[in-house]
Amino acid sequence: MSDIHVFTSAAFNYIPKVRMLFNSLRELHPEWKLHLALADELRAHIDLSQEPFDQVWALADLEIPAWRGWAYCHTIVELATAIKPFVLGRLLKEPGAGKVIYLDPDTVAFSRLDDIVQALDSANIVLTPHQTKPETALPAVIDNEICSLKHGVYNLGFVAVAATDVGHAFAEWWGQRIYHFCRADIPNGLFTDQRWIDLVPAFFTDVAIMRSSRHNVATWNLTTREFSMSEDGRYLVDGEPLGFYHFTGFDSGAHRIMAAKNSGDNAAVMKLIDWYARQTESLANDPLAKEKWAYGFYSDGTPIGKAERLVYRERVDLQGAFPDPFDATTYLAWWRSRGRAEYPELFDDRTRDAGMRKLSAVLTPGFRGGTQPLDWQRLGGMMRQSLTQPRTALALGKRGWEILRNEGVSGVKRRLMR
Repeated sequence: MSDIHVFTSAAFNYIPKVRMLFNSLRELHPEWKLHLALADELRAHIDLSQEPFDQVWALADLEIPAWRGWAYCHTIVELATAIKPFVLGRLLKEPGAGKVIYLDPDTVAFSRLDDIVQALDSANIVLTPHQTKPETALPAVIDNEICSLKHGVYNLGFVAVAATDVGHAFAEWWGQRIYHFCRADIPNGLFTDQRWIDLVPAFFTDVAIMRSSRHNVATWNLTTREFSMSEDGRYLVDGEPLGFYHFTGFDSGAHRIMAAKNSGDNAAVMKLIDWYARQTESLANDPLAKEKWAYGFYSDGTPIGKAERLVYRERVDLQGAFPDPFDATTYLAWWRSRGRAEYPELFDDRTRDAGMRKLSAVLTPGFRGGTQPLDWQRLGGMMRQSLTQPRTALALGKRGWEILRNEGVSGVKRRLMR
């Protein structure tokens, strides 16, 4: 029988929640192999050998090209999602691997997940939509269905992949996209790793859409699911045992607010949320929860701001000049001198947000390790069209002038290097 591997992705501060997820899986599926994708650096003084996972995959071990510069371009949430396809690809290649399941660290399993495993007997990929039934009230359409249009139809708190040729191809494709485009940028059609999965049923064969209401239960689908408790105290969804529940947005309080809005006075939902609150309150005192993210600071301890990350992500020349931007003597020194001169609006609290929106308004491939040349073939084609089609030349000239006037030479260069 082939092995089933399960992994989640988190930094050190989220390991206490990972423990909750994996303890639930250990009880229900002791036969599964559990892995932590660590979006952080291992620490010599921290022993993880007693944690309920079999293996830790640190970012440095994933063989991601130019990984330090790449990691610098991401916030903690972006990086935790960005490493998922790379760990997936590695686990699919493990000797004896048959199926790989990903679950977000803020999920908990409540009954066996055999139906997911069985779905992979005939499918290459299994996805769960945010919603499986249409909403009937306009507020719920706005909160849930339109939210899915912005963030993605399928929730990437879960994905399951078989170790087939198609499964391997999916992991490689997903990794190629995420390497450049794992960012929370809804105006440009991106939401970390999730929006890409909308394309999966079109690009890959035998993709199963799991519509069972017992899985990936969360605030965004409570309006269309009957959540209750059995006489023996088990949670039920539409009469079936709850598979796994997704406690997304719990720490901020958003989960409790949306649960109250979408489930009304459902006592079973409130009991579940109160239980998770009690569990996480005790976890907050865990020393691991207080560990600082390794990639949130320069080598001298200076915190890294979002503006510095954005400029580095957009500037291929800086990526080439400073392959390890975490070194305070290199990129941080440039930022404090040349960065202030080139981007004064990013150093003023009153103009920083507007400056960052302007800088990210044009979608670029982001991190390229300083090796992205001009696309001369594309540029040559545009020039040839301009010579033979005066209207094309006029349109290109007008657009080029607008970019030059609004964004300067760097803006023109960014578009030529897209």
